[in-house]
Amino acid sequence: MIRISLTSVPVDDQDKALNFYTNMLGFIKKTEVPIGEHKWLTVVSPQEQSGVELLLEPVAFEPAKEYQKSLKSAGIPVTSFSVDDVHSEYQRLLNLGVEFSIPPREAGNVLIAVLDDTCGNYIQLMQTL
Repeated sequence: MIRISLTSVPVDDQDKALNFYTNMLGFIKKTEVPIGEHKWLTVVSPQEQSGVELLLEPVAFEPAKEYQKSLKSAGIPVTSFSVDDVHSEYQRLLNLGVEFSIPPREAGNVLIAVLDDTCGNYIQLMQTL
């Protein structure tokens, strides 16, 4: 059986990303290991600390920079996070100053909202209906 244990989000600044993903989104830091000028930096959901880790991966490789830039220019989220209540998360994050490219709306059998993570990406929040 194959399971996801780690996934990544490209970020243009790891320290800024750690601040956003922990202080705004509510993840907690799991691992921080210096590797040259960057670090192996992961966060996890506080409800699933032994679950899937999200690597805040530095965009140090030119093709990765183009990929990130192209997705953002097209308005495409790099990943999606599940939430229990899109409307309440949207309001909570708005109150913290987070900018959204798409406010809550229905998309088939889910509610979505798309936010700017300040590190080069759009992130989709999703609530199953």
